[in-house]
Amino acid sequence: MSGRSERIGRLRAAVVLALASVAALATFTWPFFVPAHPESTARTGEAPLVFLVVLPVLVAVVLAELSSGGIDSKALAMLGVLAAVNAALRPLGAGTAGIETVFFLLVLAGRVFGPGFGFLLGSTSLFASALLTAGVGPWLPFQMLGASWIGLGAGLLPARLRGRAETVVLAGYGAVAAYGYGLLMNLWFWPFSIGADTQLSYLAGAPVLENLHRFAVFTAVTSTFGWDTGRAVTTAVAIVLAGPAVLAALRRAAWRAAFATPVTFADAPRPE
Repeated sequence: MSGRSERIGRLRAAVVLALASVAALATFTWPFFVPAHPESTARTGEAPLVFLVVLPVLVAVVLAELSSGGIDSKALAMLGVLAAVNAALRPLGAGTAGIETVFFLLVLAGRVFGPGFGFLLGSTSLFASALLTAGVGPWLPFQMLGASWIGLGAGLLPARLRGRAETVVLAGYGAVAAYGYGLLMNLWFWPFSIGADTQLSYLAGAPVLENLHRFAVFTAVTSTFGWDTGRAVTTAVAIVLAGPAVLAALRRAAWRAAFATPVTFADAPRPE
């Protein structure tokens, strides 16, 4: 791949990831701008449509990353392996005081293999774990999108960090991302779940700032100091304890597999 075509490919991949993120953000935030009916079944009917949108978005990200050289066939194989590992890790902690064992590997892999890889790993990990644990439901596409952003953000962290500073930054990012994930998971159901008769309820057609205030209080009261903190602490501690070794192993695997290195064929010598 020439330098110019590589730059074009990277720009195309960045545009696809940006558009995917904007579309994903819209699926969470549209009730702030378009009045929604607070019915308990509203998200249940919407979820299949979101899932149908997520699938072509993931395909578009794969194609864009392939064209840019950010991902090749060997990296896709690694993606499958890490998604399977994450799917196996998640049942060890999910559902117990907010403890999540899936995000630390997602952060570390996104850091090593880049934002596109991290975005794909987030979605595939949550999808695979849902199939493994019978956790398929209207929440799944929103979980996939939230996890994709965690992997994407890890890949966008400053590349020059190494050693202890890198571990500290990744642990801090993991904790912040865990709180962000909890916020998103509250946002996907909040307008439709608690009715319209409380001070924390969503108000259809109300000003954006008023609903944002109600949502912020709802999140703080119901999950920030409980489930979200458990997820943040688990992720940060796992990164501090296992991060250096896992980063070294992932970087060694990437180096040995020579990801994104083009294959060249030498001309065979002509017979005399």
